Amino acid sequence: MIQFNRVQNLSMLLLLVAMAWSCKTKEEPKTDEKPNILFILSDDHTSQAWGIYGGILEDYVQNNNIERLAKEGAVLNNAFCTNSICSPSRATILTGQYSNLNQVYTLREPLPVGHPNVAKTFGEAGYQTAVIGKWHLYRQPEGFDHFEVLPGQGVYVNPILKTKENWVDGSDGTQGKQYEGFSTDVITDLTIEHLKNRDTEKPFLMFTHFKATHEPFDYPERFADLYVDQEIPEPESLLDFGPETTGRTFNGQILERLADRWQAATERPEEFWTYYPGLPYPLDGLDSVQKRKKIYQKLVKDFMRSGAAIDDNIGRLLDFLEEEGLADNTVVVYTADQGYFLGEHGFFDKRLIYEESLRMPFVIRYPKEIKGGQRIDDIILNIDFPALLADYAGIEKPSYMQGRSFREILNGNTPADWRKQMYYRYWLHEPKRPAHFGVRNHQYKLAFFYGQGLGMSGASSEPTEPQWEFYDLENDPKELHNAYGDPKYADIISEMKKAIVEERQKYGDTDENFPEMQSILEEAF
Repeated sequence: MIQFNRVQNLSMLLLLVAMAWSCKTKEEPKTDEKPNILFILSDDHTSQAWGIYGGILEDYVQNNNIERLAKEGAVLNNAFCTNSICSPSRATILTGQYSNLNQVYTLREPLPVGHPNVAKTFGEAGYQTAVIGKWHLYRQPEGFDHFEVLPGQGVYVNPILKTKENWVDGSDGTQGKQYEGFSTDVITDLTIEHLKNRDTEKPFLMFTHFKATHEPFDYPERFADLYVDQEIPEPESLLDFGPETTGRTFNGQILERLADRWQAATERPEEFWTYYPGLPYPLDGLDSVQKRKKIYQKLVKDFMRSGAAIDDNIGRLLDFLEEEGLADNTVVVYTADQGYFLGEHGFFDKRLIYEESLRMPFVIRYPKEIKGGQRIDDIILNIDFPALLADYAGIEKPSYMQGRSFREILNGNTPADWRKQMYYRYWLHEPKRPAHFGVRNHQYKLAFFYGQGLGMSGASSEPTEPQWEFYDLENDPKELHNAYGDPKYADIISEMKKAIVEERQKYGDTDENFPEMQSILEEAF
């Protein structure tokens, strides 16, 4: 009897050990298991409207889930795009290349057929790849095992999404399958559905691309009453009415042009290119100051309502990862394709080398490796994003990528040779926002508005006089004074001109194929 109990007890002990080991191996992935990657990209969701970057909107935006990511991961304080407009920034995120290399300069070029991209690279490394939402690169996505993408800009309400089975190049909004609901919700629904049905034997690279917060800044009905009867604080430079105010060298996209669009959409809704929520929005009888202030209130409220829907759906995606037991082994990124003016300088839209447009908000969470609550001040560019993702996947950085992984920076170790300055170029020239390039470092910014269309798709053929702008970001962080002509900065400007030349050579952006630029460059440099 005693012997039987010993055997029984031993058997029970072995069973318990086996069960414990089984549970442990289920809960703790193998150390060599490749991480999943969820890359969430919104359109124009500028850092001023995230709340985690401070500013006048900090206490107004709904950002519970952005804050959740920030507390559990790392926030980049100085992430910048290299060409602040939708298609080029998206092409750069996919390729790790400047526009002159991936050949997406403006809004109408696709990536060249067969061009390398991060999805192809990950697919070759055994990843399951997908993109759902806004694509905006005209031609059918390459390298993705699965895609459901909006035609062109797509629409906010009851969106149509295109797949391989019904693909037609371009922005034709009649092709594809229509889904009932608000686009941000629909894109999240489709992402979750796809991930539920994925091949669980493979890690995934999932791009979830929201249309929001792009103009017309629409929002779901659940946020219609948000900010009603509230007065939102105004940016310091809201009443900048022209170049004479700050010494800037061009007129820019002023808020009154947005009001003109509202009026056109009210009067000719069947003809205008989009609709806007909350129309009509009367501005009659107001003087110039009253009018601008009222335009700002509608823009910023609609924008934050649209952003609230993004935050909602980020939460849904994070909850899904938790419920599926995927959170610990998934790198989650949330970023926007560029910044956006919300009344600063009297502007809306983006495109410019000014801070509000240039800056890309960016947060990343990876519980296995990234310490929560970090703020990173190093200069990071969108050419670096795919190199970072490849690094996490154990993929050696492909030679086609011009960027560099910043994984070590996220781990608290900035390489001694990390960049101290960044190069920017905007190609889609028009007289009120001339084509330009420039350099920004941690304290100063120098920009050359060369003002030539260079035959780019959609660019104006009307040139503008070449002009320089210089800003001391430490003493003038809002860029309210163009100090190019100030003698005390002469030596700094001279050095920064040399830096521009160096950066252009480094990235192969030397304008050798544009004869009209040679005399302009010779005189400027």
